[in-house]
Amino acid sequence: MGMLLLVAISCKKEAIKVIPTITTSAVTNITATSATCGGEIKSDGGALVTSRGFCWSITQNPNITDNKTTDGEGVGSFTSNMARLTPNTAYYIRAYATNIAGTGFGNEIEFKTFESGIGTVTDIDGNVYHTVTIDGLVWMVENLKVTKYNDGSLIPNVTDNQKWSELRTAGYCWYNNDISNRDIYGALYNIYAVNKAIICPAGWRVATDTDWQRLAKISGGGFGNNEGGRLKEVGTSHWQSPNSGATNETGFTALPGGTRGATTGTFYNLGAISVWWSITNDMEGIESNWTFNLKFNDQTTTRDTHNWRTGLSVRCVKNQ
Repeated sequence: MGMLLLVAISCKKEAIKVIPTITTSAVTNITATSATCGGEIKSDGGALVTSRGFCWSITQNPNITDNKTTDGEGVGSFTSNMARLTPNTAYYIRAYATNIAGTGFGNEIEFKTFESGIGTVTDIDGNVYHTVTIDGLVWMVENLKVTKYNDGSLIPNVTDNQKWSELRTAGYCWYNNDISNRDIYGALYNIYAVNKAIICPAGWRVATDTDWQRLAKISGGGFGNNEGGRLKEVGTSHWQSPNSGATNETGFTALPGGTRGATTGTFYNLGAISVWWSITNDMEGIESNWTFNLKFNDQTTTRDTHNWRTGLSVRCVKNQ
């Protein structure tokens, strides 16, 4: 009886091992020098996955002999960050998983890193702004705080609430009429000030609605896709808690300058919201322009319209 059992066991065929099955997820959090990718092992091939991660190269079909990450073992989903990438460069990436039978690869994805470029520009008042290049556009990193047009003419500083609400000409203010807010949050301008192209340094312009939409798309796929977190300054030194999703991966460094109401001249929401003018009119004959908005408790952006008398922040873009 013992011999028969031994023969039966020895004749039992061992299960065939095959390479793992894996998929590559979308590439996200792209900056000039880094990116994040996800993967999911659908099947271990009948054997323990001893190594998994991503491999990438500037040529197609990257292999584990190229650049790679190592992200544990076993089945399931995982994510990893790629660092030390070259700015403005196209890469190919695919997830991999290795067991005793060999290495399986996921679908290949192509992505491109952002352009690098940190510089400065100075306005007519002598204020120095840092700049960052995002998807080919050079943006100011700080909100505009100039008090004169680039031809030297003054922009009126309007402090009285009623006068502000009745204004149909150019005006600016500091939040709560407190000049200590200038260096961090910049100034708030009505559209009558913004409509003059010479409010930005020579060679620069107020961002258009198209510029803002392009920024939202390159930062996370467009409005409602968590792109806001990649634009906001990290932490709660200037943003109210929880400053949802803030990573500032683009270098845009959005700050919550608040607003000034069109009908009352009252100040609202310093530390809670960023609202920037676009130079683009909502509709001919309507006194409103498109705006770009961020909130402390949301990691998405919104596209809205505001009355021309509203006091909002401004970001300038370098002419191409």
